[in-house]
Amino acid sequence: MPTPGEELVEEVDVDGAAIRVVTRAEMRAGRLRHRATFIAVVDSQGRLLIHQRSPLKDIWPSRWDIAAGGVAAVGESWQQGAQRELAEELGIDATVELLGSGRYDGDDAHLVAAVFVAHHDGEVRFADGEVVVARWVLRAELDDLIATTEFCPDSIQLVMPLVKDRLN
Repeated sequence: MPTPGEELVEEVDVDGAAIRVVTRAEMRAGRLRHRATFIAVVDSQGRLLIHQRSPLKDIWPSRWDIAAGGVAAVGESWQQGAQRELAEELGIDATVELLGSGRYDGDDAHLVAAVFVAHHDGEVRFADGEVVVARWVLRAELDDLIATTEFCPDSIQLVMPLVKDRLN
């Protein structure tokens, strides 16, 4: 099994079409545009599951995030990537529903993304070590946290507009 830096990913154009295959390390070092999935997890009470990323993450370590997700594998469909990331990061096996797509261009990353939501009321477990802790929040608490805590900017930009109306 390759180390995270050796994983193969697709560099893509602004529309998400593959240009070439590179290692994850090359993608991060060159801040190359890539495909990524985001999965917001909402429970039956309308709360959102937020989590703190591991300090070992290659981008935005220890920041809070409003969505599970990550870099899509070479040739992987959006749906496959979302299901895989949800299971790997949070140990959740749930149906994912596509909410929309978008592009993020920041100082640290450039990506084309698909945003999903999963409904889940059960336990979460941090299967792959990418998540340190998670908690459920209502919309008002989330708004306060976003104003006072460092969150991953890509998920705030791409996920929040698509999920906020689903929260209590």
